[in-house]
Amino acid sequence: MGIIVLAVAILPLLGVGGMQLYKAEIAGPVKDSKITPRITETARLLWLVYAGATLACILALNLAGMGWFDAICHSFATLGLGGFSTHDASISFYDSAAIELVLTIFMLIAAMNFATHYTVLHNRSLKPYLSDPEAIPMLGVLAGSILLCSGYLWHFNTYPDFFISLRHVTFNLVSIATDCGLMSADFDAWPPFVPWWMLYLSCITACTGSTGGGIKMFRTLLLWKQAGREMFSLLHPRAVNPIRIGDTPIANKIIFAVLAFIFLYFISIVVMTFTLIFTGLDPISALSAVIACINNAGPGLNQLGPSHSYASLSDFQTWICAITMLLGRLEVFTLIVLFTPTFWRK
Repeated sequence: MGIIVLAVAILPLLGVGGMQLYKAEIAGPVKDSKITPRITETARLLWLVYAGATLACILALNLAGMGWFDAICHSFATLGLGGFSTHDASISFYDSAAIELVLTIFMLIAAMNFATHYTVLHNRSLKPYLSDPEAIPMLGVLAGSILLCSGYLWHFNTYPDFFISLRHVTFNLVSIATDCGLMSADFDAWPPFVPWWMLYLSCITACTGSTGGGIKMFRTLLLWKQAGREMFSLLHPRAVNPIRIGDTPIANKIIFAVLAFIFLYFISIVVMTFTLIFTGLDPISALSAVIACINNAGPGLNQLGPSHSYASLSDFQTWICAITMLLGRLEVFTLIVLFTPTFWRK
């Protein structure tokens, strides 16, 4: 939403068309499939969907037992996947399964493409969700991960009952995977596999056109299909095997752009992690902090886990995390393109 405001309201005043930044932010062929021909009309429709979802979340949270002020604040934090709470204990302050369920649903909504939400409302049909190439894979990965991690915690007696594990894993895993950052339990105290898997999901789960961070599900699917095509080419070197995401054929230039982005993304993680380790931060805290920051997911692990905060970092370490958040939120290329002379030419 912020990219749209910048593209529509600010850049035209500078004599710079907003479409360059819009296309730099959006991944793959989605950048050429605007809702309307004019970006101003696209922005208006997306903002209507965003505002409507926020209002629905406020009402649902209030019905679930949250006060109006807290409901408004948490709705902003949920639909923007920002993760800020009005309480230090975050959602664990309420200890309410109903509130956790409402927030989980709206975190999933925020992690999907808002253009798809508009199409669903416009057509009054759920079919666009089924045809969205990212929505079903995202929900499938989350559902499988929830069942796996719930059974894992139950097996290691972290919780006495599977359904208690299911409740806490569902909310916290969806929150971290969608890069929201709200929490209802100290997942840093869980067996290490689960929190590390949650951090991994924060890299890939959110969809293109959502308010989430990471490399996005679209790029993940594209990279997976490209790996499969390379293995297929080893067996059938003369075969023509184009890559498709849904019904859309993907041009090689888009694949190369995605590979370049993912390379820069992981190089940024490596460089920032070693920089934090160089300053004296332990490796687990450093790596988890960088992953959480570049995906804008919020809490890390160990010294920066959900029961702690980033306040313990030195000034230099805080600057490193701030730069990492900017790189991730602006998707690396979007930040770099602002410093190229070509972008600012009329």
